[in-house]
Amino acid sequence: MPNVPSDAPRRITMRRKGPLLVEGPVEVELEDGTTVRSDRFRVALCTCRRSRRYPWCDTSHRDRA
Repeated sequence: MPNVPSDAPRRITMRRKGPLLVEGPVEVELEDGTTVRSDRFRVALCTCRRSRRYPWCDTSHRDRA
């Protein structure tokens, strides 16, 4: 995603006991250097690492909340 002056900033919504909600589409670079992409208008990024679909949130955090 190029960073040019005409690009509007992405909005990220933080939740205390939940995922990061990011306005999409997004590309996420993982620790191993691979990149995953979502074209959805909003994505939920897992912050607890319990998701079976990591880095996307699958609401696994609710089991222990």
